[in-house]
Amino acid sequence: MDYKEMLKNARLNLNGSCRVCPSCNGVACSGEVPGMGGKGTGQAFKANYDSLSDYKLNMRVIHDAKNPDTSIELFGKKMDIPVFAAPVSGTTLNMGGKFTEEEYISWVIGGCLDAGIYPMVGDTAVDSFLITNLEQLKKFGGEGIAFIKPWENANVMKKIKLAEEAGAFAVGMDIDACGLITLALHGKPVMPKNVEEIREIAESTKLPFILKGIMTPDEAELAVEAGVDAIVVSNHGGRVLDQTPGVAEVLPEIASRVKGKITILADGGVRSGVDVLKMIGLGADAVLIGRPFVTASFGGEREGVKAYVEALKGELKSAMVLTGCKDIKSIDKRVIY
Repeated sequence: MDYKEMLKNARLNLNGSCRVCPSCNGVACSGEVPGMGGKGTGQAFKANYDSLSDYKLNMRVIHDAKNPDTSIELFGKKMDIPVFAAPVSGTTLNMGGKFTEEEYISWVIGGCLDAGIYPMVGDTAVDSFLITNLEQLKKFGGEGIAFIKPWENANVMKKIKLAEEAGAFAVGMDIDACGLITLALHGKPVMPKNVEEIREIAESTKLPFILKGIMTPDEAELAVEAGVDAIVVSNHGGRVLDQTPGVAEVLPEIASRVKGKITILADGGVRSGVDVLKMIGLGADAVLIGRPFVTASFGGEREGVKAYVEALKGELKSAMVLTGCKDIKSIDKRVIY
C-alpha cells in the first residue's frame, strides 16, 4: 500500500478530527478532547512526543548483531515485535464518525494479527462499543487484550467476565481514565482506586491483569503491591491531565524501581521502530502505539494496519543492527546517548 495515499485517505476519512500531520506531535490538535488531541494546552501530549524525540541513540557497528531477532513472548504469546495496538475506542466520539466502531476495530484487530502482533480493544462512554469490540475480538479467536474503564468494581469485574467469554488472553484497566472528559460528559461514574480495590479486580480473573496509567515510581510500587501482572507507563496520550511530563521522562526511574518485579509496558509518542527501540532502552519490556493505528486503519483499513506494522518491523530491525542489539533482551540503556 502506498504510504502517502494511505495518509491522504486518512485525512479525508477522519473528517477533521485528526489532521494527519507529518509529525503526530499534538500541536495542531491541542485541546481537542473529545477528538484526537491532548487535554487543555495539549502540553502532556506534546511532552510525550518531544521527550522521546529528545533522546538520541548510540550508534555501534563493530559487533555480531547481523540479523537481529525482533520477536518477544509476553502473556504466553509470541509476537514478531514488542508492540501492541493500544486500546483506542470511540469512532463517533473522537474520530469523525465516518466509519462504525465495528469497521474500525475489525481492521485494527485483523491487520495486527496479519502482521504478527496483538491488538488491545477498549471501553468507552458508549456502552455498546465494548460489546462491539469484544464481539469482533471473539470473531478473531479472542487473540487480543481487553481494557476496561475504572467504573465501580462490580461493573469492572462484570466486564472482565465478558472479555473472558470473548476469549481475550489478558485483561486490563486504564485507571487514568478516571479523569477522562468524554466519560464525564456522558455522566459515567469512573473513579480512582486504592490498592485493595485494584487487588480485588486482579484476583477476580485468572487472566494476566494489566494496570494502565502509571506515571510515578511510587505508584508503580503500589501496583506491584496490588498484585497486578503488568503496568503501562502512560498519561493516556495526554488526554486526561494537562501538564504532565512525557512518558519517556518518567520511564527510567519507574523501571529502576520495579524492573523484574512486574512487566513494564509503555506508551506515549511512539511512532516508529526507532521509538520502540528507545522505549525498551529506557526500561520498557514492550510498547503500545495508539494514534498511528487510527490513521493506518482510516487510511488503508486492514491492509493499512498491516503495512504500518511491517514498516515498524523494518525500522526496528535496522535500528537494532546499528546499535548492536542481537535480540530484544539485549536492548538496554547502553543504546541511549
